[in-house]
Amino acid sequence: MTKQPGADRQPELPFPPDIDPGRPRPPRLPADRPKSSRLARLAVGVLIVLSVAGYLIFRPDPSSLSPNAGGPAAKEPAAAAVPPAPGPKIVERVIRPGETISDILQGYGFSPAEIDRLVKQVKPGFNLSKVTAGRALKLTFAPGGTFQTMDYPLDEGQFLRVIREGPDYRSEKMPYPYETRPTYVQAAIEDHLYGAVIGQGEDAALAIEIEQIFGWDIDFWAGIQRGDAFRLIVEKKYLDGRFKRYGNILAAEFWNDGRRTEAFRFESAEGGRSTSGYFHADGRSLRKEFLKSPLLSYRITSRFTASRLHPIRKVYRAHYGVDYAAPLGTAVFATADGNVEEAGWNGASGRMVRLSHKNGYETMYLHLSRIDIRVGQKVAGGQQIGTVGSSGESTGSHLDYRIKRFGSYLNPLSAKFMPVEPLAAKWMTDFKKRAADFQFLLDAPFRMRPGLF
Repeated sequence: MTKQPGADRQPELPFPPDIDPGRPRPPRLPADRPKSSRLARLAVGVLIVLSVAGYLIFRPDPSSLSPNAGGPAAKEPAAAAVPPAPGPKIVERVIRPGETISDILQGYGFSPAEIDRLVKQVKPGFNLSKVTAGRALKLTFAPGGTFQTMDYPLDEGQFLRVIREGPDYRSEKMPYPYETRPTYVQAAIEDHLYGAVIGQGEDAALAIEIEQIFGWDIDFWAGIQRGDAFRLIVEKKYLDGRFKRYGNILAAEFWNDGRRTEAFRFESAEGGRSTSGYFHADGRSLRKEFLKSPLLSYRITSRFTASRLHPIRKVYRAHYGVDYAAPLGTAVFATADGNVEEAGWNGASGRMVRLSHKNGYETMYLHLSRIDIRVGQKVAGGQQIGTVGSSGESTGSHLDYRIKRFGSYLNPLSAKFMPVEPLAAKWMTDFKKRAADFQFLLDAPFRMRPGLF
């Protein structure tokens, strides 16, 4: 077997070894050096070692010398350890169903008269007799057990703080001190958007946010395909180091059936009024005149047709809407901004809502189980107006959704709608710079760092 060149070479080390094989070594003593000379050198070495050891053992302690007089310093007695002062006691208590504020406070030593005084003095700011089950009260007591404060969550953004001042109580509404962290999230879709979002360790609430941004262009239940994907930058809100909720989606991209749609959030203020929306990179709004669907989850059971066998009357007649099968109580959303023209019982249609919209459009929502709006009210696209039911002539829980324009019915599944007005020209320079920055971060999210936003 032929020996390969360099086969006997040692492998290279990542760092230099302690002794370089190529470095010259110290010369050895000649073998014929006189023995007496070597003994003398050994004796001198031993003597040096003993001297150093004696100095180290018997040298004076520098701390025992006075820096002024040079004599021994007076030893100060060691200071006694002082135990830390006790801090306030904090109690967190979840309100159980059927519990009142009186039930809770009596368990912490409050008398009925004290509770009555507290509730009355706080009532101008909030009525504590109407606390909500499931929310957590936070009570603080001084080391001696005296009540100091109570925090009650009002909504995601603020809480009520009740403060004791002598025999009286006052309250104030305070914002939560959230820490906001922009975060990059991406996923490919196998079955549906919710599964893709949850598969990334996120909450289903993020899927709803995505649907509300892209729902004007994409039908998330009938139009999603395997292989669709998204990526986005979203604000996450933390409180005491724990994730609490999502803030705004700042930028996002969605691929649906090979088509890419981008969305960049932009907020503007004018005349003391702030507005925000999502726009394409060229300033076109993502909002259209109508949403793709009035439901977030459904199954289409009957389509727009000129002839359909009526499930109850057993006769063929035109069906001018789309039937969406969905569980009882599923939220129904207005598909566009409009005015409520009708909201109530309408014969075979059961509980029905009819909205009027600009450019001659009308939408109708039939067979509802509950109506959340009233006649004369203005509603926004995406606002909940009721829930799915089976009222009127209906064989099961579903929504019959219809669209008219100038009195003629349109097919909701094939109708094309125009986008709303684009971003005003005066904001375009600022918007395009912001959109370019976010596109840069979507393409390379590792560039995100604290303080960038």
